Amino acid sequence: MEGTIFSIIPAVIMLVLVLLTRKVLVSLGAGIIVGALFIHDFAVVDSIQEIGIIFYNIFISDGSINIGNIYLLSFLLLLGMLTAFLTASGGSRAFGDWMINRVRTRNGAQVMTAIMGLIIFIDDYFNSLAVGQIARPLTDRHKISRAKLAYFIDSTSAPVTVISPISSWGAYIIGIIGGLLATNEITNIQPLEAFITMIPLNFYAFTAILLVFLVAFLKMDIGAMRKHEDRAKTEGKLLKPGESNVPGDLSDAFEPHQQGRIYHLLVPIGVLIVATVTAMVLTGMNASGAKVTILTTFANTNVNLSLFLGGIASVLTALVFHLQQGQPKANWEKILFEGIKTMLPAIYILLLAWMIGSVIGTLETGQYLAQIVSDASISSAFLPLLFFIIAGLMALATGTSWGTFGIMLPIAAEVAVITDVSMLLPALSAVLAGSVFGDHCTPISDTTILSSTGAGSNHIDHVLTQLPYALIAAFASAIGYLIIGITNQVVFALLAALIVVVLVGFVIQFFNKTK
Repeated sequence: MEGTIFSIIPAVIMLVLVLLTRKVLVSLGAGIIVGALFIHDFAVVDSIQEIGIIFYNIFISDGSINIGNIYLLSFLLLLGMLTAFLTASGGSRAFGDWMINRVRTRNGAQVMTAIMGLIIFIDDYFNSLAVGQIARPLTDRHKISRAKLAYFIDSTSAPVTVISPISSWGAYIIGIIGGLLATNEITNIQPLEAFITMIPLNFYAFTAILLVFLVAFLKMDIGAMRKHEDRAKTEGKLLKPGESNVPGDLSDAFEPHQQGRIYHLLVPIGVLIVATVTAMVLTGMNASGAKVTILTTFANTNVNLSLFLGGIASVLTALVFHLQQGQPKANWEKILFEGIKTMLPAIYILLLAWMIGSVIGTLETGQYLAQIVSDASISSAFLPLLFFIIAGLMALATGTSWGTFGIMLPIAAEVAVITDVSMLLPALSAVLAGSVFGDHCTPISDTTILSSTGAGSNHIDHVLTQLPYALIAAFASAIGYLIIGITNQVVFALLAALIVVVLVGFVIQFFNKTK
């Protein structure tokens, strides 16, 4: 069943169950089991062994420890410890008190969160988790639902990193583009120049970011998001009543220290940022060999190791502050335990997401969707739109932007060079845009999971509340790609996409006011 239409069934089952049951672990588990049965033609024993091997390979691959995954899982535990210390020390409460007097409106708190999401553009993982830690005390005080905080984090992290050449994403993409240009013997443009030229062609990145600010300014609360926001504003409940197993939520674990100060929050987070970025630069320079540049540094940086080192440094800093406070409300062993416990739901989801990603990879779901594009006879004017849609579907089904980049960028380049070379950069940009769009819609995306974790939001609440906004940005982007294919006018196409988002925003605002 590999590489056929049947290969998409496990992903479809998983997505349908998520929507129907809202139980992400059950839904992911069902997708994994069905996928394993498909791989082994419904041989039960072999399928069970396949699931065991997939889980084993998360930690040990090709006879060696899969240290990257272990670093990331360890960082999540460290983040839980850090969150617990920031809460127990009273630092989060003190920061919230301080900010409430400076950012006095809900709109201001939302805009501040969005701006922080744009500033931290080095890496999407780092963005998702760091912005959550900084913004949550402020958004909690202004009674902004955790689901909306997760949306702000997720819809600024990947969109800003995918258009930044000085980021882990930018470096990775530039590396792929360099290989594609060489393979197709295109010598009139260099990889970095091509990437920069493609930035205004990434319509989804710009429409998604614009939509975040429109949501903040125009109060564009639609669908499930409106229910979360109404509950937060009227009842002060940032999470759905009865919600359990929410990553990073320590509201009932212990009473914050009464002598907490702002620096009890800002210094540990500052250490996290400085230590992580420093480690990223050093690991990237070390892996670049003799030729060290900004691009090679970020292309070769070890993000997971850097997060782990930054996490250790920040937790130790928070621990020192905690011990200095004297007669704390909770002892440090309990704080560590509660911090670890609150991160376990996120780790469970991440492990199962990795497992279903492996199953989908074995079933060659991505290759099947890519083959549809290769076999299609279509006018070159529709190539950007087609690649945007297919890349979105692939990222939705596989849960990975980077995996979609790796599969779809070479196909887009080959098709564009053969049919109409002027569509090369628009087609490549459409793949990048579609990958981020699909990533925003799927519950098995690493970035989506970490955005929920950073915000302290229920994961499925985040997915369902973000989905309408992702679809709005995708609709506007699709119009842009249709225009760019017909006219080849970049500015006109980008402006059209942005105008569509603004118009939709004002229409939604109008209907919200009439209700």
